[in-house]
Amino acid sequence: HNMNAVRTAHYPPHPELLELTDELGFWVMLENDLETHGFEDQDWRDNPSDDPRWRAALLDRIQRTFERDKNHPSIISWSLGNESGRGANLAAMASWLRRRDPERPVHYESDFDGTHTDLVSRMYVPVEQMGLMSTGQGDALAAPGRAGVLAGRPMILCEYVHAMGNGPGGITEYEDAFDTLPQWHGGFVWEWRDHGLRTTTLDGTEFFAYGGDFGEPIHDGSFICDGMVLPDGTPSPGLAEYKAVVAPIKLDVGPSQLTIENRRHDGDTADLRFVLVDEIDGHPAREVALDVPAIDAGSARSIALPEPDPGHGELWRTVRAELADDAPWAAAGHEVAFSQECLRRPSRPITTSPGRHVASFRSERSLRVGPGEFDPRTGDLLRLGELPIGGPRLTLWRAPVENDFGADFGSYLDVSPAESAGLGHEGPSTAARWLAAGLDRLQRRVVSVDEAPGGIVVRHRYAAAGSEHGVDVTLRYSSDGSSLHLDADSSPTARWDGVWARLGLHFELPAEGETAEWFGTGPLENYPDLRRAARVGRFRSSIDDLIVGYPKPQESGHRAALRELRVPELGLALHAEPVAGELPGFTLRRHDEHEVAAAAHPHELPTPSKLHLFVDVAQHGSGSRSCGPDVLPAYQLRPRAGAWSLRLHHGASR
Repeated sequence: HNMNAVRTAHYPPHPELLELTDELGFWVMLENDLETHGFEDQDWRDNPSDDPRWRAALLDRIQRTFERDKNHPSIISWSLGNESGRGANLAAMASWLRRRDPERPVHYESDFDGTHTDLVSRMYVPVEQMGLMSTGQGDALAAPGRAGVLAGRPMILCEYVHAMGNGPGGITEYEDAFDTLPQWHGGFVWEWRDHGLRTTTLDGTEFFAYGGDFGEPIHDGSFICDGMVLPDGTPSPGLAEYKAVVAPIKLDVGPSQLTIENRRHDGDTADLRFVLVDEIDGHPAREVALDVPAIDAGSARSIALPEPDPGHGELWRTVRAELADDAPWAAAGHEVAFSQECLRRPSRPITTSPGRHVASFRSERSLRVGPGEFDPRTGDLLRLGELPIGGPRLTLWRAPVENDFGADFGSYLDVSPAESAGLGHEGPSTAARWLAAGLDRLQRRVVSVDEAPGGIVVRHRYAAAGSEHGVDVTLRYSSDGSSLHLDADSSPTARWDGVWARLGLHFELPAEGETAEWFGTGPLENYPDLRRAARVGRFRSSIDDLIVGYPKPQESGHRAALRELRVPELGLALHAEPVAGELPGFTLRRHDEHEVAAAAHPHELPTPSKLHLFVDVAQHGSGSRSCGPDVLPAYQLRPRAGAWSLRLHHGASR
């Protein structure tokens, strides 16, 4: 997954791990077993880091750590410990290390002024603060006057992009800062593995437990569930995103040229092969291995590419960099990096409901448009051909992800990162704002259900009880005889503030569906600030596997830019057309957002009775505010209008 360094937080590792890092070429920051975090609750009184009674013990600990692991070439730095305040004993430990090993730098994050360590280290600071520190113009944690001195030293983030639940968002912006700010060498993701504990309920149901599940009075809840690898060892979508962002091989794909940049610190690209794939409307049209000479570390090279095939259809070109032969850490064919570019958009003439000529039929109990049967009072879709179907209803809420609950770091809803040096403004969590705005309890009023030439027009108003804010929704249905066409528009009333969780239409389908086949982005879930690992193509998955098994249920499974979705067991096909260049995304899962939000663990979800299909014009990003920066403005879902153009078909493949 393109990681090249390990911080052994917060204690020395098993010796075999260091044998592996030596063999595979990882860089290691070897951390001493010291953390006195709990003393912060008593204003660091009697903290062992500054208590003379503890000096001998702490010196003994760092000496034993050093002597055990000193001969491992993968160790490039020693760390005194983690979150143990400040004090004379830490300075003494650093002094001993410097005398014993003058070549490897000493690290300790809480030495904010750099009085006894060599590296400037911070946790979870926003990229705006990184920029100020790089120029020596400011440092929110250092003493006045120290920023200029510290700007002359190497800088790292010893913890960043807190990987809790669905996230973390914003990895790309951090990587851009590492690329452009000379002092910043990189960061260590917090953390590698989720610490959910495998356990069982009284009836034997297995699940992964977290804080509070064992009756303990003091705990951090699901805050321990913050790894890029889930507790059962499954890599998370967040890890795939990280891999894509930090790839050591950068590929820039064009219609006739490929530029390859080798950002490895050493080693050329002779171990890699480069494969070009052209796909038209998601179907393979060409796959060819490229002739690429070895590119030295730190160098770049451009090569000519074959011209794309002429013709029609949406054409995407993908280039993969993959291992040419088996390596000690992965098999031949393992993908190191990829890049994808759209070379031809589909040409769609601007028309007004072409071919939609089937008249509607209305009675007291039934309203029909082509294969669609509707409730004549509400305009709700009841059946599509022989398929029972419900909705669509507007939804602005999602089951909050872990980062939606974060409130210890500043919010970017009332002040931008640029205006606040990245610190934001103290405020409630995004999830709390959504509940206060009533996004989870929207009520619907049927304004009208009218016949129109070639179809019907349904108008609804959505608002939370007691709220002055609403959203008007217009649903226009027509048909060509075999398919049902839906053109939907939503318009918010004035004076909305904050952000929405999603802007979507919610359909209910029979529970018998088992498989999803789609043309859009995939293969994994992706969100506005978690999209670098996504690629456009045709994918297939069980419906259950569309959802990530986070230890705490939350929003999951969204895939942006949908063109086509099929559920074969139901005989359902849905096609999405872009509106003003914008395609919707989809989520298909066995529980609605309220059921998901109410469950603390997956086994607490109710027995499914329906499938829930969300077709979202937009989703709010994830960010990392559980312990880090909020969702950046570019990825926020501010109240806005929405538009959908969908075609639904039931029956044989179409």
